[in-house]
Amino acid sequence: MQWLAVALGGALGSMARYALSTWIFQVSSHKFPYATLTVNVLGSFVMGILFVVIVERAALPQEMRSLLMIGFIGAFTTFSTFSLDALGLWQNGHLFMALIYTLATVILCLIAISSAIWLTRLF
Repeated sequence: MQWLAVALGGALGSMARYALSTWIFQVSSHKFPYATLTVNVLGSFVMGILFVVIVERAALPQEMRSLLMIGFIGAFTTFSTFSLDALGLWQNGHLFMALIYTLATVILCLIAISSAIWLTRLF
C-alpha cells in the first residue's frame, strides 16, 4: 500500500509542478528559471508544514507521509531541474546569474522550510 501511496503522490506532485511551472514560464522572463525556484521554495515550505503535522504532531496518519511528503513533495520539487538550470546559466556565460540563482534557491528554501515549521508549531 505504501508503494501505491508514493506512486499516487508522485503522479499528483509532478502534474502540479508541470502546471505551476507552465504558468510561471508564460508570465515571466525566460532568462531566469523562476518556475524552478518557485516550486522548490513552495515545496520546501509545504514540506515544513507536513513535517510538523505528520511527523511531530501525528495530526494525520503516518501513511500520509508516503503520499504527501515522499510522493507529492518529492515529485513537486525539482533538484535535478535546479541543477540543470544553474548549469545552463553558467555554460551560457551568465556566471553571476547562476550564482544568484543557486544562492537564492538554497537560502530561500531553507527560510521556507524553517518558517513553515515555526509557523505550523504555533498552531
